[in-house]
Amino acid sequence: MRPPLIARPTVALLAAAFVLALAAPAAASERHPTLAELEGEVMCPVCNTTLDQSNSLAARRIEAFIAGRIRAGDTKSEIKDKLVAQFGPAILAAPPRHGFDLIVWWLPIAGVLLGAAVLAAAAYRWSRVRAPATVAAAPAPLDRELERRLDEELARFD
Repeated sequence: MRPPLIARPTVALLAAAFVLALAAPAAASERHPTLAELEGEVMCPVCNTTLDQSNSLAARRIEAFIAGRIRAGDTKSEIKDKLVAQFGPAILAAPPRHGFDLIVWWLPIAGVLLGAAVLAAAAYRWSRVRAPATVAAAPAPLDRELERRLDEELARFD
Protein backbone atom coordinates (compact mmCIF):
# COMPACT_ATOMS: atom_id res chain seq x y z
CA MET A 1 0.00 0.00 0.00
CA ARG A 2 1.24 3.48 -0.85
CA PRO A 3 1.70 6.00 1.92
CA PRO A 4 -0.76 8.88 1.77
CA LEU A 5 0.45 11.99 -0.01
CA ILE A 6 0.98 15.10 2.05
CA ALA A 7 -1.85 17.50 1.45
CA ARG A 8 -0.97 20.81 -0.18
CA PRO A 9 -2.09 22.91 2.82
CA THR A 10 0.28 20.87 4.99
CA VAL A 11 3.18 21.56 2.64
CA ALA A 12 2.32 25.26 2.69
CA LEU A 13 2.23 25.25 6.50
CA LEU A 14 5.58 23.46 6.68
CA ALA A 15 7.11 25.98 4.28
CA ALA A 16 5.73 28.89 6.28
CA ALA A 17 7.07 27.39 9.52
CA PHE A 18 10.48 26.95 7.92
CA VAL A 19 10.57 30.57 6.76
CA LEU A 20 9.50 31.80 10.20
CA ALA A 21 12.14 29.65 11.87
CA LEU A 22 14.80 31.24 9.69
CA ALA A 23 13.47 34.76 10.28
CA ALA A 24 13.03 34.41 14.05
CA PRO A 25 16.74 34.57 14.98
CA ALA A 26 17.22 37.62 12.78
CA ALA A 27 14.33 39.42 14.46
CA ALA A 28 15.57 38.41 17.91
CA SER A 29 19.06 39.55 16.97
CA GLU A 30 17.69 42.93 15.89
CA ARG A 31 15.85 43.50 19.18
CA HIS A 32 18.49 42.01 21.48
CA PRO A 33 21.90 42.32 19.85
CA THR A 34 25.06 41.01 21.44
CA LEU A 35 28.43 42.68 21.55
CA ALA A 36 29.97 39.74 19.67
CA GLU A 37 27.51 40.23 16.77
CA LEU A 38 28.18 43.92 16.44
CA GLU A 39 31.95 43.54 16.78
CA GLY A 40 31.98 41.73 13.44
CA GLU A 41 29.78 44.36 11.76
CA VAL A 42 31.52 47.54 12.92
CA MET A 43 34.91 48.76 11.72
CA CYS A 44 37.66 50.32 13.77
CA PRO A 45 38.29 53.86 12.44
CA VAL A 46 42.01 53.63 13.31
CA CYS A 47 43.14 50.32 11.81
CA ASN A 48 40.27 49.67 9.34
CA THR A 49 39.53 46.17 10.61
CA THR A 50 36.45 44.92 12.38
CA LEU A 51 36.29 45.52 16.11
CA ASP A 52 36.76 41.84 16.90
CA GLN A 53 40.14 41.93 15.09
CA SER A 54 41.34 45.26 16.42
CA ASN A 55 43.30 45.99 19.59
CA SER A 56 43.31 49.78 19.28
CA LEU A 57 42.08 52.12 21.97
CA ALA A 58 39.41 53.49 19.61
CA ALA A 59 38.04 49.97 19.08
CA ARG A 60 37.83 49.42 22.86
CA ARG A 61 35.97 52.71 23.26
CA ILE A 62 33.48 51.83 20.53
CA GLU A 63 32.96 48.40 22.13
CA ALA A 64 32.27 50.10 25.46
CA PHE A 65 29.78 52.42 23.74
CA ILE A 66 28.05 49.45 22.11
CA ALA A 67 27.91 47.53 25.40
CA GLY A 68 26.33 50.58 27.07
CA ARG A 69 23.74 50.93 24.31
CA ILE A 70 22.89 47.20 24.58
CA ARG A 71 22.38 47.59 28.36
CA ALA A 72 20.17 50.61 27.64
CA GLY A 73 17.97 48.39 25.42
CA ASP A 74 18.79 49.82 22.00
CA THR A 75 18.20 47.67 18.93
CA LYS A 76 20.96 46.74 16.53
CA SER A 77 19.72 49.34 14.00
CA GLU A 78 19.64 52.09 16.60
CA ILE A 79 23.19 51.33 17.71
CA LYS A 80 24.45 51.29 14.12
CA ASP A 81 22.59 54.53 13.35
CA LYS A 82 24.25 56.24 16.32
CA LEU A 83 27.68 55.00 15.24
CA VAL A 84 27.08 56.16 11.66
CA ALA A 85 25.96 59.56 12.94
CA GLN A 86 29.17 59.88 14.94
CA PHE A 87 31.73 58.29 12.57
CA GLY A 88 30.05 58.22 9.14
CA PRO A 89 29.04 55.24 6.99
CA ALA A 90 32.63 53.94 6.83
CA ILE A 91 32.19 52.64 10.38
CA LEU A 92 30.01 49.80 9.05
CA ALA A 93 31.76 46.70 7.74
CA ALA A 94 29.11 46.21 5.05
CA PRO A 95 28.08 49.15 2.88
CA PRO A 96 24.45 50.31 3.07
CA ARG A 97 22.01 48.58 0.74
CA HIS A 98 20.40 51.67 -0.74
CA GLY A 99 21.21 54.52 -3.08
CA PHE A 100 24.56 54.64 -4.81
CA ASP A 101 26.03 52.08 -2.37
CA LEU A 102 23.71 49.47 -3.83
CA ILE A 103 26.17 49.21 -6.73
CA VAL A 104 28.66 47.58 -4.34
CA TRP A 105 26.18 44.74 -3.79
CA TRP A 106 25.09 44.26 -7.40
CA LEU A 107 28.37 44.82 -9.27
CA PRO A 108 29.97 41.48 -8.28
CA ILE A 109 26.78 39.61 -9.19
CA ALA A 110 26.61 41.40 -12.53
CA GLY A 111 30.28 40.63 -13.17
CA VAL A 112 29.81 36.93 -12.48
CA LEU A 113 26.72 36.79 -14.70
CA LEU A 114 28.49 38.65 -17.50
CA GLY A 115 31.51 36.36 -17.23
CA ALA A 116 29.25 33.29 -17.34
CA ALA A 117 27.47 34.64 -20.42
CA VAL A 118 30.79 35.32 -22.21
CA LEU A 119 32.06 31.87 -21.28
CA ALA A 120 28.83 30.24 -22.48
CA ALA A 121 28.97 32.12 -25.79
CA ALA A 122 32.61 31.12 -26.28
CA ALA A 123 31.88 27.48 -25.45
CA TYR A 124 28.97 27.50 -27.89
CA ARG A 125 31.17 28.90 -30.67
CA TRP A 126 33.96 26.42 -29.98
CA SER A 127 31.64 23.44 -29.87
CA ARG A 128 29.82 24.15 -33.13
CA VAL A 129 30.76 21.91 -36.02
CA ARG A 130 32.56 24.05 -38.49
CA ALA A 131 31.75 23.77 -42.18
CA PRO A 132 34.65 22.41 -44.17
CA ALA A 133 36.82 24.96 -45.88
CA THR A 134 35.73 25.98 -49.33
CA VAL A 135 35.81 22.98 -51.59
CA ALA A 136 38.43 23.44 -54.24
CA ALA A 137 37.14 23.37 -57.77
CA ALA A 138 37.99 20.31 -59.81
CA PRO A 139 41.43 20.72 -61.37
CA ALA A 140 41.52 21.80 -64.95
CA PRO A 141 42.33 18.97 -67.34
CA LEU A 142 45.88 18.79 -68.65
CA ASP A 143 46.56 19.71 -72.23
CA ARG A 144 47.23 16.81 -74.60
CA GLU A 145 51.00 17.36 -74.90
CA LEU A 146 51.52 17.46 -71.12
CA GLU A 147 49.39 14.38 -70.63
CA ARG A 148 51.40 12.48 -73.27
CA ARG A 149 54.72 13.42 -71.62
CA LEU A 150 53.40 12.37 -68.20
CA ASP A 151 52.32 9.00 -69.57
CA GLU A 152 55.79 8.46 -71.11
CA GLU A 153 57.54 9.30 -67.85
CA LEU A 154 55.29 6.98 -65.88
CA ALA A 155 55.80 4.20 -68.43
CA ARG A 156 59.58 4.32 -67.81
CA PHE A 157 59.03 3.42 -64.15
CA ASP A 158 56.96 0.31 -64.94
